[in-house]
Amino acid sequence: MAAVLLAALGGGIWYFLKNDSSEEGLPSSALGAGRRLSNNKCSGEGPGTLTHLPMDLADFSIIIPYGLMIGGHVTPIDHQYYSPMVFNSPRDTYPVYAMADSRLVDIQPRDTDRGREYRMVFSMTCTFLYYYDLVTSLGPDIQTAYENQGFGGLDLEVKGGQLIGRIGGQTLDFAVWDTTKPLTGFVNPDSYQAENWKIYTADPLDYVTAQIKEKMLAKYIRTVEPRSGKIDHDIDGRLIGSWFLEGSNGYAGSGGTQNQNYAAGHLSISPEHIDPTAFLVSFGNYQGQPQQFSISRSAPSPAEVSVETGLVKYALIGWQYLEGNTGRFWDRTSFPSVLPLTVVNRGFPSQGCVLFQLVEDRQLKMEAFPNQSCSAVSAFTSAANFYER
Repeated sequence: MAAVLLAALGGGIWYFLKNDSSEEGLPSSALGAGRRLSNNKCSGEGPGTLTHLPMDLADFSIIIPYGLMIGGHVTPIDHQYYSPMVFNSPRDTYPVYAMADSRLVDIQPRDTDRGREYRMVFSMTCTFLYYYDLVTSLGPDIQTAYENQGFGGLDLEVKGGQLIGRIGGQTLDFAVWDTTKPLTGFVNPDSYQAENWKIYTADPLDYVTAQIKEKMLAKYIRTVEPRSGKIDHDIDGRLIGSWFLEGSNGYAGSGGTQNQNYAAGHLSISPEHIDPTAFLVSFGNYQGQPQQFSISRSAPSPAEVSVETGLVKYALIGWQYLEGNTGRFWDRTSFPSVLPLTVVNRGFPSQGCVLFQLVEDRQLKMEAFPNQSCSAVSAFTSAANFYER
């Protein structure tokens, strides 16, 4: 079976299988991806069934869908967030559980100014996995196994509902990966090799029991399909979707994803994650830092902007969420009193202007003009940058 060395990440060598032959009835790429993501600690094939929530229902207020763009998460985020009922709770306040009988195959610690956090990967088969991040401490059994088996050697059977750790003072990251169903909305999946699980991000609602689905939907704040959110918005030859500074090595950035500023070359013009009828412009580098803005609903839709459109200008605007028809703004942490949530930016002052022009179907010219109105901007300057898929 042919293979090409992809990257050294998380202490192990990862491979991307190139050939299209099949094994056990599945394309080798699906099996190879699952084995790579599980550190080759998996068995079987096909989807699993998630039988438990990752947190007690009373312990979290909302489930934030896939696709959020915020701060250094410049492109749509590939995980959901379980937001604690008391967001600013002390660390280790809330228990976190395994969502099904599975194998805990990887724990990666991360030391931050808040303390140590853990990323955990669980395999159910060689084509179906789920993961958590931002866990603030490990359960006693998990801690013992982690200490005994060491970094990169973990392979522990866990039961659905088993305590695997705790969280507090921040969200719990969660996502499902199905390597048999790569996402189709990325023009160039190779751009994401640095975090190549992204292209296998799957809808959790497709893999849970009916009882768990009902409980999850009760905490969902997105009311449109797909209810779990979406991260792959590219349309070839259109402005919509995510872009990377030319020559910056795609998602990895020139310094690799271990570099704190790797996302500086990212750019996304994508639907808002809760209300996808609105669009955001998400910059990796706007006046030296990542930042997000909304654009007017009356402006040209990024889904329609092509090479033929020529130069387009968007005013960069802040936004809020209205709760239904109440006239009240959502506080962004508690469950809304009324759904749906609607993005509103009318009446918000412009904070700058951005120019876009598709030079070719997969080449974009961009320049931002902070604190300037679009009426004062007519053309690119020598400071413009070029982006690619």
